[in-house]
Amino acid sequence: MRIALAQISSTRDPEENLAEVGLRIREAAGAGARLVVFPEATMCCFGVALGPVAEPVDGPWATRVRELAAAAGITVAAGMFTPSGDGRVRNTLLVIGAGVDTHYDKIHMYDAFGFAESDTVAPGTDPVTAEVPEAAGPGTGATTVGLSTCYDVRFPGLYQRLADAGAVVQLVPASWGAGPGKREQWELLVRARALDTGSFVVACDQADPTTVGREHGKAPTGIGYSLVAGPRGEVVDALGADPGLLVVDVDPAAAERVREQIPVLRNRRF
Repeated sequence: MRIALAQISSTRDPEENLAEVGLRIREAAGAGARLVVFPEATMCCFGVALGPVAEPVDGPWATRVRELAAAAGITVAAGMFTPSGDGRVRNTLLVIGAGVDTHYDKIHMYDAFGFAESDTVAPGTDPVTAEVPEAAGPGTGATTVGLSTCYDVRFPGLYQRLADAGAVVQLVPASWGAGPGKREQWELLVRARALDTGSFVVACDQADPTTVGREHGKAPTGIGYSLVAGPRGEVVDALGADPGLLVVDVDPAAAERVREQIPVLRNRRF
């Protein structure tokens, strides 16, 4: 299964970001990817009022992403914001295209390092998986993919639940906060979640905004270094800080073999 990670640097303008999404979808499809993963907050970067930006998953922004995915014939995962009904928004991962149409609301709020995501974002409650086609055309197999977002990666129980539901590939779109040791934590956590579930973990971060002439500010706006970790915890491939597209082939059957060799899910007691 060929997967592309579109490490972009979102701006405050959803329309501008949508144009970048379209460009990267076409680039990923041209490279033969069946799934292209964008970062958390693809719709709009953090650091602005999110209420006026939020739209439902059948609203104009998501509908346009849905159309772009259909035109390319691949599945797209992209972070957006949806209304929560309580004055806040939800941090939503939209996964659509090639017969897939679902979404996940981020469960673990980033109330850490002096930032309080829960002030403006309402948490989700339910783990979500998606069946993503491994190839184009009818009759092809599908891979169970687990959905998560950014700060979720610090909570291994979620990934174990997703693995129990059959996920052998787990997505972690992120807008990782900058700071001392944060890059090291990012890579360590992604590799750990791969190792303690026997999964491929596909972690797509926002590019470092300073590489495109912007500043980090107080909000988490990304550091780059998107990576794919294999089921033994190894780094399959990775990007640097700048925007870019990483294309990686993963073998879901390899994850199943590792789970037989290192059956941590079956052996756990708690």
